[in-house]
Amino acid sequence: MNQPVKKTAVILFNLGGPDSKESIKPFLFSFFMDKNIIRASLPVRFFLAKLISIRRSKREAGNSYKELGDKSPLLENSTEQAEALEKTLNAKGEGTFKVFVCMRYWHPMAAEVSQRVKDWQPDQIMLLPLYPQFSTTTTRSSFEEWDKETVKIDLDMPTTKICCYPWEEGFIKASAENIMKVYVQAEKEIGKAPRILLSAHGLPEKIIEKGDPYQWQCEQSAEKIIKATGLKNPDWQICYQSRVGRLKWIGPSTEEALQKVANDNVGVVILPHAFTQEHVETLVEIEIEYRALAKKMGLHDFYRVPTVGTSEVFIKGLMKLVLDNNGKNKTLSHTGKPLCPSNFKDCCMRT
Repeated sequence: MNQPVKKTAVILFNLGGPDSKESIKPFLFSFFMDKNIIRASLPVRFFLAKLISIRRSKREAGNSYKELGDKSPLLENSTEQAEALEKTLNAKGEGTFKVFVCMRYWHPMAAEVSQRVKDWQPDQIMLLPLYPQFSTTTTRSSFEEWDKETVKIDLDMPTTKICCYPWEEGFIKASAENIMKVYVQAEKEIGKAPRILLSAHGLPEKIIEKGDPYQWQCEQSAEKIIKATGLKNPDWQICYQSRVGRLKWIGPSTEEALQKVANDNVGVVILPHAFTQEHVETLVEIEIEYRALAKKMGLHDFYRVPTVGTSEVFIKGLMKLVLDNNGKNKTLSHTGKPLCPSNFKDCCMRT
């Protein structure tokens, strides 16, 4: 007798972003209220979140999000990835899959998505962040919020969590392919080899010092992406963007890396390798703000590499992650084993 086809709900996690000018402030408040972002007591966190969201919403509304029509394209781009993954999974004929997008700080968030998942009545759940590199500020935060909301509605079923995939083959290959398309063009137009910058979102140093493996995983991703390009002795560097506040952040900053490129009189090809779809940090911060900054530095040969998005290679990599680990009912990296050295105590496969 044939076994019934299992239904799997795949949850793609992402940060989220405002969907209108009016939602910029509440989105920022939601972000800074996260205890994984501001690690202070609730009263202090509430005060700081209120203050920062009021101040930054005025700036973001007038600058970053204004460039994008007063909203973030993150949901639309994540939804395109979800649709591509769902189609690819169901084409394999290894069960029935429905892919849901779940945002951490703006709609659709865990409370809404978990109810939609329960209504669909799957046999098992797969949690898959769209962050290749694990951080307490992204993946752990998303998992915690999901767990909290599923308990509220008694959504209790076998759940596999993919905590990270910093050197998963599809992600690495798609990133390298995107670099080479732009690199070849840049080298031809400049007349010499450009420097490749792999820019990730930064974090305060104190978060890394407490055991967050994000920086280490970003560095591992960068090395493997560069190797996958096939370039011999390429000129490249990793750097970190989006620094805010007074705390000391991991470095070098993308601004510092661009200044070095300008000083060395070479062109630059920049890939935001910790992002898997376009949003404000790629379309505004890199494409507009860093490009303008580079020009002021005298660096006119500036090329931005697109994120992996719905690249067939990347989506097939995600599909393999799902199929290889479906139904295991535990937290796993893409290899099935802990990736991080033992000193990274915030690695979620060790906690």
